[in-house]
Amino acid sequence: MVAAHPASNSSFLPAAAGEPEDTLLGLFRSPAALSADDFLAELRRANASGHTIRNYESDLGQFVEYLQPPGADLPAPAAIDAFIIREWMGSLYRQRLAAVSIRRKIAAVRSLFKFLQRQGVVTINAARLVRTPKAPKTIPAVLTAEQTNGLIDDVASHELDRPFPARDLAIFEILYGCGLRIGELAGLNLDDFDFNERWIRVRGKGKKERQVPYGLKAAEALAKYLAGRAPRPHERAVFLNHRGTRLTTRGARSIVKFYAAALTGDSSLHPHSLRHAFATHLLSDGADLRAIQELLGHAQLSTTQKYTQVALTDLLAVYDRAHPKAKLE
Repeated sequence: MVAAHPASNSSFLPAAAGEPEDTLLGLFRSPAALSADDFLAELRRANASGHTIRNYESDLGQFVEYLQPPGADLPAPAAIDAFIIREWMGSLYRQRLAAVSIRRKIAAVRSLFKFLQRQGVVTINAARLVRTPKAPKTIPAVLTAEQTNGLIDDVASHELDRPFPARDLAIFEILYGCGLRIGELAGLNLDDFDFNERWIRVRGKGKKERQVPYGLKAAEALAKYLAGRAPRPHERAVFLNHRGTRLTTRGARSIVKFYAAALTGDSSLHPHSLRHAFATHLLSDGADLRAIQELLGHAQLSTTQKYTQVALTDLLAVYDRAHPKAKLE
């Protein structure tokens, strides 16, 4: 029987020496002596990102809390069946969570039970028997080329009194000029750049590497920033914080959101907006969908194809505005 632990403050990390173990997988401890380190090692072998691991911790922690209401013992993993998981999913619906959020949480539970199944703790993956809600097909809102260039020009104007304007402009130029994810940008090192040929080695999701070119505008902004870059000893990161060490993903995201809100008044703009703009503008200018897939680092072409919907929507809007037969007399 699995020992019950408090569900609050669950963590993937092992307890410090001398403290009682209160890890997420410790809650599912079995005679096989599974540990949180086992699950972390599994995630790392799959090259899961830190963002993915944090989501697992949050989603599985909520699942554990549901399984163990106050005063109740946590059931053994083998006792958790599809009916219990469906009841939990029903509670998520009652909280009015979006379908995409519920899908993510169910996927986290499936991954956990897949791991427990491989370890012989359970015989079936009960979460696989639960149908997940269909995620609505949404077309991302995309900045026009004029809006995007206007935003970057405003960043370059130094209208805002910021401590590292050259760094901030280089961030915008690389994000839009290369279509990088914000985590990919924060992870860039100096030796990832071929400054002569203007290529960047990018480590994407699953630690997959790809080569991405960058243009003259980005090269100019990058050269100006690097000329005044002041790193701590042995720091390899391209983009630095005020301490001279690597700028975190959160820090880079905050910089983009600050400028976007201050210069456009739109607080909904975020780093991924520039990635969306990069892909959509390339497609609108005739770039091949497969080439865009490679530049974005998408594993599946279907992920890239959502940008064709954006381009078609824009095309229809132009038609409706301009064609004499588009409107009823």
